[in-house]
Amino acid sequence: MVKLIALYKKPNDVELFEKHYFETHIPLVAKIPGLLKSEVAYIKGFPGQESKYFMMAEMYYENMDKLNEGMASPEGKAAGRDLMSFAKEYVEMVFGEVRE
Repeated sequence: MVKLIALYKKPNDVELFEKHYFETHIPLVAKIPGLLKSEVAYIKGFPGQESKYFMMAEMYYENMDKLNEGMASPEGKAAGRDLMSFAKEYVEMVFGEVRE
């Protein structure tokens, strides 16, 4: 299993960001073919430290081929375009291989 991990820095307007993210972006992501599940978590730093990240989203796929197919699909492209329209300056993306 693999996952696409999106790490978000704290946006200038958290309320506006969250409204778009949860009302518009997440429904687009949910339509991506091959997506097994997705999770969103707010990031907290260790006591006395502030994290450079505000939020993390993880999108799970059976394997890298399924992830690539999903991202290349019309639904994946629509989600990617949407992400860049509101979070381009806040998001960093990485891939992870899940060890079970």
